[in-house]
Amino acid sequence: MKNIFLRSVALLAVVAWFTSCDHTRNDILLEAESFAATGGWVSDNQSMMQMGSPYLMAHGLGIPVADATTTFKATKGGDYRLWVRTRDWCLPFGKSDSPGRFQVLINGEAAAVVFGTEGADWHWQDGGIITLRTGKNSIALHDLTGFNGRCDAICLTADTVAIPPTNDRAELDRLRHRLLHLPAPEEPGSYDLVVVGGGIAGCCTAITAARLGCKVAFIHNRPVPGGNNSSEVRVGLSGLIAQQPYPRLGDLMDELGGIGHWTRKEALLDTTSLRSRQILHLLNRNPEKAIHNAGPGSNYEDEKKIRLLSDEPNITLMLNTQVISAETRDNTILSVLAKDNTSGREYIIRGTLFADCTGDGNLGYMAGADFRMGREGKAETGEPRAPEQPDSLVMGTSVQWYAVAQDTMSAFPRCPWALQFNDETCQPLTRGDWNWETGLNRNQIEEIEYIRDFALRATFGNWAYLKNDYKNKDRFANKRLEWVAYIGGKRESRRLLGDVILSENDILNNTPYDDATFTTTWGMDLHFPKPIAGMDEEPFLTYCIAPDVKPYAVPYRCLYSRNIGNLFMAGRDISVTHVALGTVRVMRTGGMMGEVVGMAASLCKRHRALPRAVYEQYLDELKQLMTQGIGVSGFPESGIR
Repeated sequence: MKNIFLRSVALLAVVAWFTSCDHTRNDILLEAESFAATGGWVSDNQSMMQMGSPYLMAHGLGIPVADATTTFKATKGGDYRLWVRTRDWCLPFGKSDSPGRFQVLINGEAAAVVFGTEGADWHWQDGGIITLRTGKNSIALHDLTGFNGRCDAICLTADTVAIPPTNDRAELDRLRHRLLHLPAPEEPGSYDLVVVGGGIAGCCTAITAARLGCKVAFIHNRPVPGGNNSSEVRVGLSGLIAQQPYPRLGDLMDELGGIGHWTRKEALLDTTSLRSRQILHLLNRNPEKAIHNAGPGSNYEDEKKIRLLSDEPNITLMLNTQVISAETRDNTILSVLAKDNTSGREYIIRGTLFADCTGDGNLGYMAGADFRMGREGKAETGEPRAPEQPDSLVMGTSVQWYAVAQDTMSAFPRCPWALQFNDETCQPLTRGDWNWETGLNRNQIEEIEYIRDFALRATFGNWAYLKNDYKNKDRFANKRLEWVAYIGGKRESRRLLGDVILSENDILNNTPYDDATFTTTWGMDLHFPKPIAGMDEEPFLTYCIAPDVKPYAVPYRCLYSRNIGNLFMAGRDISVTHVALGTVRVMRTGGMMGEVVGMAASLCKRHRALPRAVYEQYLDELKQLMTQGIGVSGFPESGIR
């Protein structure tokens, strides 16, 4: 009865908030991601569709980050109750040490409460009563630990009893629109092709379509394009290009990815001897470029990708913008609603054609496209590597990291809230590569914050042990943790279903399709959890089994939705089984998918047709475009011709 009473009181308080929140009140809402200066805090929107908003995070690798600051005006000075939407991010793991502690400073004075210390879920933590001046006030988020404290928003209310709505997305959206005075969504125009998702596949889709005459909207939810191949995630490009039957597919990858994304092994595998000589020459001249994964941020050439996209006059570039819904009619997408992750402003983007390059199949999911997640059973697919029964296992998310050597010793705090190691279980490394991978038995979309946070606990716990307790800790005395990803590098989630669902048997049997397009060359690379004896938490490492495949040309019918008439897809969300995903999911291969989709979109525009009609009526024209290619191949900067 007591719990029912308390819930009733809380509900009445929320109702009171809405009934009293009008223009006569002086309530103030500040979105953390909109602060004028974010200092050392980073903006994270990976779980935006689950928790309702981007948020700021103090990702300091154990060193408190610089304050995030802004100013605001209070119409009327006086006492306000301070609410901070935050969470204790380690409570879901059963840890109560609260590593993400931070303070809120109002006009330079800290509120009495330390935040990030209660509640496993996102909620409004009560900061007590503070006093505001009439007119201009300042506010700052002051990190206390450097260990990923997080703040979504701050609410200051003159009603010292009412509680802001917590986790109801619709109520939170209404609160934001009302207190932030957000205008109605803008409509910047209509496009031939709307590309949602700016990884390598999305970049190639947009550039190809634009060069072939399509008016393109390019919408990506991070401030830099490239997805896993950006400085935020730092995964090198893999998969060979310049393959039969269309060796010009992939030329655009040379422009976009450049020489810095080839390894010596790939150069030796490449079928074009001139290309191999150019790559090897440049890698020998610039050995730092040979660090494929978890390398220096400059290796991933964010600026080059932005420049190539910006230089296309037919592309409208919308970075740091999240698509939050889709309007459909009769199995056709009419428009998407997109939200600027910093300002909160919304845009209705109309289009004739749409391409889901999100990896997670987010656009397709919003539009009602057919999709699969997890592993199909052997009875359904007949694949040799399929399990006997279907299950939810997927390939996981990698949070990579590396340390650097320095002349002086460096300390690192102990982390009792992290995974705990000993001399037998620790990983005596200075670099965490692709196999630092988590969440294979979890939902990679709905649980991404948990999955990423678990990976952080593994990384920080291991490094803390190496620095403080390892029997050979002297080896790490002059090593400093330099970089840890906070945006997870995903491999698998939703797979949108097309007219053909590519299977392992197609690749093993070299099944011929008349609509063969891009060629996959990567091994059938599947990942599995790798438990460590003596550790009682879920695995944070994986192993892979990746038998080689012969180059195989994938049918075009894997690149459009079977039930949403104007939806293409490119990247890891195309129409394949779990096993077949193991070979097509790498990024150069995804880039070639994007080239094919961009070419097909141009034919749809020319003939006022939908994606399926390209197969049924205009396949010869698509083959001609694939034969011609759209990019500039080769590396003239090598000096070898």
